[in-house]
Amino acid sequence: MSPNAIPNATSDSAPHGTAPHGTVMPGPRALFRFFATAEMVTWALLILAMILKYTGTTEALMPAGGGAHGFVFLCYAVVSVGVWINQRWSAGRGAAAVLLAVVPFATLPFERSLAKRGEPDATWRLVDGRSPRPAGFWESLEAWVLRNVILAAILAVAAVAVVFSLLLLAGPPGEWFS
Repeated sequence: MSPNAIPNATSDSAPHGTAPHGTVMPGPRALFRFFATAEMVTWALLILAMILKYTGTTEALMPAGGGAHGFVFLCYAVVSVGVWINQRWSAGRGAAAVLLAVVPFATLPFERSLAKRGEPDATWRLVDGRSPRPAGFWESLEAWVLRNVILAAILAVAAVAVVFSLLLLAGPPGEWFS
């Protein structure tokens, strides 16, 4: 097998929502559902923290609520782009998946509407044999991620942590252009 080949498996080799043969990465459906739900939960935490802060009760939850939401928001965006590539979504659908994270509680209804149509797939297209060769840069990058899940996860978390840290240094979004 060439170093660029992706292990081949059939789409029946993975139970619903589990990692297919050839990668330890959870399938796109399970990964997207997890982060859509986490994004919604952290929105609730952030809104609760804001209510407590602006009613004068306490500001103690703001760092945790804001931090958790910011980090999960960035992770959701990364996962959405990966699913966008896997599903070969249009620019509109892919952008909607990413941008709906800005709207409180919108990611889970979006995920549920996709699930009703059988999307995203339960397995990664580049692993289960539906697309044996990546087409273009983004699919090649996704194929590399699926072959090198641990290293890719470490790099992705590091990149998210750097962006997150830079955003923390920039301060609250309302103060960016003040």
